[in-house]
Amino acid sequence: MTVVASELERVRAEARACRRCPLWQGATQTVFGVGPEASRLVFLGEAPGRKEDEQGIPFVGTAGQVLDEALAAAGLDRSEIYITNAVKHRPGVQGGRGARNRAPKQSEVNACRFWLDQELAIVRPQVLCCLGAVAARAILGRDFKLMQGLGEWRASSGVPHVLATVHPSVVLIRPDPADREAARRQLFADVAKVADRYRALAAQ
Repeated sequence: MTVVASELERVRAEARACRRCPLWQGATQTVFGVGPEASRLVFLGEAPGRKEDEQGIPFVGTAGQVLDEALAAAGLDRSEIYITNAVKHRPGVQGGRGARNRAPKQSEVNACRFWLDQELAIVRPQVLCCLGAVAARAILGRDFKLMQGLGEWRASSGVPHVLATVHPSVVLIRPDPADREAARRQLFADVAKVADRYRALAAQ
């Protein structure tokens, strides 16, 4: 095990006992990031859902399936990518398995920033794709407006290439089929853009 890997495992083990916000009380387990510690490409979501809470792995539910499709279309292998969330415990409207997912509160994102900062400091990505507004604001600041900055390259402290796109769940939950298709096109196009930038940097 490399020094970097051992550091990531240490942080992952510490996060299992996290009590920095009340979310742990209704969650099955901490859902920490997964992927190679040497990856230079990170995908950041907002928070675990029910399937992620059950399995302890980010993006394994229906939104994860959409993300997998976008990755495959862009020629990216999920095993090469580090995937995590801004919040490591599942936010639910009610506790237990029957809880409905909800967006994390800013206080929960703030509490969990302790873990995200450590992940990014260890993995040190060159390229980071923010999936949804919560993830984007966690990296680019609370004033960032997703719909005004979709698909645009920006920089943040520690990550030189940051792009924000829609969360894969939007492809599933928008009521109008035309809106769902538009969200899907946006997601796939932005993931392809991320893949192109990642490959170009790797070739340098």
